[in-house]
Parts: sequence; structure tokens; C-alpha cells
Amino acid sequence: MSHYVEVQKGIRIYVEDIGEGTPIIFLHGWPVNHKMFEYQFLELPRLGYRCIGIDLRGFGKSDATWDGYNYCSLADDVKAVIDHLGVTGATLVGFSLGGAVAVRYMARHAGYGISKLLLVGAAAPSFVQREDFKYGTPTEKLDDMILQAYTDRPALVMHFGKMLTASKPSAGTAAWLLSLGLEASAVGTYKALESLRTEDLREDLPLISVPTAIFHGANDEICPFELGEEMHRYIPGSTLHRFEDSGHALLFDEPQLFSERLTAFLADTLVIPAPIEVEPEQTPIL
Repeated sequence: MSHYVEVQKGIRIYVEDIGEGTPIIFLHGWPVNHKMFEYQFLELPRLGYRCIGIDLRGFGKSDATWDGYNYCSLADDVKAVIDHLGVTGATLVGFSLGGAVAVRYMARHAGYGISKLLLVGAAAPSFVQREDFKYGTPTEKLDDMILQAYTDRPALVMHFGKMLTASKPSAGTAAWLLSLGLEASAVGTYKALESLRTEDLREDLPLISVPTAIFHGANDEICPFELGEEMHRYIPGSTLHRFEDSGHALLFDEPQLFSERLTAFLADTLVIPAPIEVEPEQTPIL
């Protein structure tokens, strides 16, 4: 079922709600929308799951406002959807930007309605490099992306799409992903990039208290694998699962493996990998 949820007066968020059973909430990456999970929406309802896809503010079919693209506002939108649907005991799945929003949601709203968290190529703890954080995208590169969002947004979206996967997608898949990116509003495309530049989730991650799995591509050029390692260090009891042949969008690079590990996580049968050794000098200090 497709419907809108009014999260604030006059501001509507689009929700795709398919299937019955244990709920799974999907938060997409920049600059696409919930449709990126279409294969999961075809498979999981057959297994007894309810798939709930949320188009973040300014993306897909959701309303595009001038403000409200910081992580707190986006997390509040998710909370409003969960309240409206009366969802409890859900698994929250966040990809890239959606992963960052999921982290802020878990910290800001104490995991309300959520029993498990899956972070897929998440843009956390920080998407950009900082003086005290050496991983992620150089700030100057993101500045260039923000400028291009002003001057040639279609070219920006096309270039970004080419970086999503380690393997070359089919021409049809590449065109489809581009079309999803171009559905985003100009203001959402631009202002979400600003949030990716400014937001820092290092203080949010230790507040996550539900079982958490981190799926991350070994060849991710957008959110390098080191970000997955850092999330693993920060989130108590989390497990990190390395996708050896994947880039950023590992659900397209290794779809069968992603499906197997996702369904295992949902069913509580996901094999816990060997722990990653952390050198003492690399352990983050909050």
C-alpha cells in the first residue's frame, strides 16, 4: 500500500508498505529513494515480513521543504512515520545516508519501535574527514559536489551512480539508478550533501542498544571500509560483515550474498564473524 504521512503541518512523507508480518523499515541512500530496495520488497513479503520503505524528505515522492535536512529532522520524520503506523519490534535498515539517519534515530529516540538495526554501507561515524578523524571523504571533494549540485545536478548524479558498485552494472540497471537519483528534488539533493559534510555521529553510536549488524563493501569508494570498522568499534556488541567483492551498493554487487545475510540477520541465524583486532592507539576516545 502506498500512502503519505503528514510529519508536520503541511509536510508529507511518502511510504511504501507491502506485506504482513514482522516489520522492516528501509531508509535509502543519497540521492535515490525507497525503490532501490525493490528486490527486497519482492522477496521478503514471501517470507512473512512487512516491508516499509520511507522516502526521506526531499527525495522520491516525499515533499521537498527548504529546511529540515539535518539528521535530527530526518530522524524525527522517521519517528512520525513509526508513530502513524503503530510499528513495534521492527528491524531498521539504513543504507549510506539512510544509515546515518538510522543511527541518529536510534540515539535521539532511544530506538523507539526498533528491535534490530542493520547498517549497510552507512555514512557514519562521519562521512567526511576531520582533524581528529582520518577516514571518509575529503571535505574539499564534498565541497565540489555541493557546488556541482548547483551547477549541473544531473551530471553529479550520473557520476555518483558510476561509483556505487565495484562491478559494472548492466546498462538497464545504470539507467534505472540514474532515474531514481534524478527523482530527488534539487533542494534535497543539495541540502543533504551539506548535512553529510557537517554531521558527526561519534557520540550517537555508543547509545545504540539493540542487536546491530554492519554490512560493508571491502571496495567501497564512497564510504570506505574503515568507516565500517569504526562503527563496529563504537557500537556495543555490533557485528561487522565484510563483503569482499562489493563497492558501496553491496546489495547490487553481491545480491545473493546480501539476501542470504539479510534474511539470516532477520531470523537471528547470522553467523558472527571473527572479531576484528583493534590497536590500542586506534581506539576512539569520546
